[in-house]
Amino acid sequence: RSTLDRHTILKTTLVELGRTLDLAECALWMPSRSGLNLQLSHTLHHQMPLGSVVSINLPVVNQVFSSNRAVRIPHTCPLARIRPQTGRYVPPEVVAVRVPLLHLSNFQINDWPELSAKSYAIMVLMLPSDSARKWHIHELELVEVVADQVAVALSHAAILEESMRARDLLMEQNVALDSARREAEMAIRARNDFLAVMNHEMRTPMHAVIALSSLLLETELTPEKRLMIETVLKSSNLLAALINDVLDLSKLEDGSFELEIANFNLHAVFREVINLIKPIAAIKKLSVSVTLAPDLPLCAIGDEKRLMQTILNVAGNAVKFTKEGHISITASVARSDSSRDPRAPEFSPVTSDRHFDLRVQIKDTGCGISPQDLPHIFTKFAHSRNSANKASNGSGLGLAICRRFVSLMEGQIWLESEGIGKGCTATFIVKLGICDPSGNLQQILQTTPSHGDANLPGPRAKFDDENGKFTPMMRYQRSV
Repeated sequence: RSTLDRHTILKTTLVELGRTLDLAECALWMPSRSGLNLQLSHTLHHQMPLGSVVSINLPVVNQVFSSNRAVRIPHTCPLARIRPQTGRYVPPEVVAVRVPLLHLSNFQINDWPELSAKSYAIMVLMLPSDSARKWHIHELELVEVVADQVAVALSHAAILEESMRARDLLMEQNVALDSARREAEMAIRARNDFLAVMNHEMRTPMHAVIALSSLLLETELTPEKRLMIETVLKSSNLLAALINDVLDLSKLEDGSFELEIANFNLHAVFREVINLIKPIAAIKKLSVSVTLAPDLPLCAIGDEKRLMQTILNVAGNAVKFTKEGHISITASVARSDSSRDPRAPEFSPVTSDRHFDLRVQIKDTGCGISPQDLPHIFTKFAHSRNSANKASNGSGLGLAICRRFVSLMEGQIWLESEGIGKGCTATFIVKLGICDPSGNLQQILQTTPSHGDANLPGPRAKFDDENGKFTPMMRYQRSV
């Protein structure tokens, strides 16, 4: 047992037993791969050819297997088919002892057997045939002890070999994984560089197409030309949204996306949303309204662009899947005692002096969502199985990206629908910072871009796009 090499253990065992007991031959029979035979794997003097096979169902084999002691066997049996090469012939004394294979599965290595019905090998020991020696009881006890010790040593050797093979395999896998990781990182960088360039280069002409199409719609056109311009405008908006979604998705997936936190005019975000979805809604003759709660802060701290993109994506879906009726957008401050929703039981807004939770709810009178589609609505590239939606199916990225944005803003998003043709309500809550009243509110008011009405909506503002107008119900005071 000074080594944990199986073949060295067995060869040393046979040599030492042969020298100690003055044996004529010592051999080891191992179970074959099929488990139906015993195969001669090691001999001391090679008086039998290695690889010889005997059936495992022989009576003498069953006799050895059924006893934990050394068993005398006939010298003429298949396990001891040895004839003396010189000298007068005297039938030799032969004993056989089973060697338990304590960890049989570990012997499935290289030229060793796999699984056999009998988890034993057999060691055969033969005294010289030209002497009158007999086996003594203490010699048989020694053979039994050696057989047990060999079994333990073989088990340790097999476990070590398996662990070494596992270590080598793990090292190979680690090298392959490291190489694959480097290749993946290079591919991600190349992809992101390509997407960034394409996004930048495609966005400029796309915005020009959208702007010019909107201007053309305000001119006098024949019905046929108006239909063509409206188709160009809708397709351009869809393509622009897809370009933005692909770039954002790539950044979200590789973990390189970061929110751009800054002060911004919260009310102006909703005004921008109305201005952006107004052309498409007007084409479909849909009314769009936005209602801001009285306690909704004018300014907030957060990622204005991603908040606007989330609202625009959800509202854009509402417009896309609504043929007639209206879309309403409601914004308010979420309260911990009233905003807990059964569809988002794990989420509960927590207000503080530095943060508040913005709750945005978008309702439409569109085609609705079937109950079986609701669990998959935020999955990438998932499309509704509702046949009514197939004509308007997009890339399947918008809502998936919205959920990632909302999650980054420590919020929750969910959808409700009573079924096909009954409209849909999308709700999300995000955490925003509270601006310091003594800070740069004046600068925010002055730098906020305006479209149409220069006055910002007040605490009870309502945008009504049914007539394409924005109606302020109350003006903000410029001083604080």
